[in-house]
Amino acid sequence: MTSPTGTVCPHCGWPDGAEPFQVLSRHGTAAGHTLWTRCGCGSLQMRVVDGRGTRVVSRSRPAEAQSSSASR
Repeated sequence: MTSPTGTVCPHCGWPDGAEPFQVLSRHGTAAGHTLWTRCGCGSLQMRVVDGRGTRVVSRSRPAEAQSSSASR
């Protein structure tokens, strides 16, 4: 899949501007707002939305799968 902005998640390759991503929180700033989102692969992302548009400015690695205590 091609991203219209040319930026993609380095972990799964999903375009940053595409859905689906889960919005975890939204915070107003003087210039617009900040979104904390989660990519489909589980990567936590901080997005800035302002007069220049929306962009991912920070992201984590995807969360590792938790093993259940029953499988130990």
